[in-house]
Amino acid sequence: MDLNQKVIVVTGAGRGLGRGIATYFAGKGARIACVDLNQEDLDATVAACKDAGGDARSYIANVAKEEDVEALFNNVGNDFGALHGLVNNAGITRDGLLVKYKDGEVVSKMSLQQWQAVIDVNLTGVFLCGREAAAKMLELGTEEGVIVNISSLARHGSFGQSNYSAAKSAVAAMAEVWAKELARYNIRTGAVAPGTINTDMLAAMKPEARERLVQAVPLRRLGEAEHIARSVAFIFETDYFTGRCIDMDGGLR
Repeated sequence: MDLNQKVIVVTGAGRGLGRGIATYFAGKGARIACVDLNQEDLDATVAACKDAGGDARSYIANVAKEEDVEALFNNVGNDFGALHGLVNNAGITRDGLLVKYKDGEVVSKMSLQQWQAVIDVNLTGVFLCGREAAAKMLELGTEEGVIVNISSLARHGSFGQSNYSAAKSAVAAMAEVWAKELARYNIRTGAVAPGTINTDMLAAMKPEARERLVQAVPLRRLGEAEHIARSVAFIFETDYFTGRCIDMDGGLR
């Protein structure tokens, strides 16, 4: 797929990886539908996309709510008149041990609320957006479509992240399922699993904690948002790629 003038939805586009992916694609001439919950963050991303040379619009939507997602893709279709791709990036964390045992007693457990909040956004949200994107592509007669789910290195199992690991493993699996189901319509799918990426959250960490993360990576450096954006773009631009997950982690696994 040539990204120039293609309409791409990026969820979680307000900051971090989402903003990096949106602006990278805009730099290739894509028209970006930026989705998030914070208008101020979205405004900054839209401005960055336009500075990069692409068109962009903002949309407020909670990807965990079916009615929001259905309205989102209807609005994108009406506003742009086309839909060629989706990057399922929106995600949250609510970390905690499954159980914490100390001095002969269980002192804490991962709550159902912690579990459900992450599953709602990181898994159900990906399902809803993928479903509605595929349906809208078919309705609009899209000749070639692409859906990419942002997974994580945590899909292999991450300490203190039962909820997040489960969701990120599942979205990689869904990309494989969708590849088999949607190939007949020339809609390709894939996933990218980032490792430790240099985001605002990491930048705010204490230097010693940040250095421990760096030293854990075989390449001895953090990944950048552009590494993930380029990986996503590879899936979009390579028309024989579908149903697989790219681990972009500096060899950390």
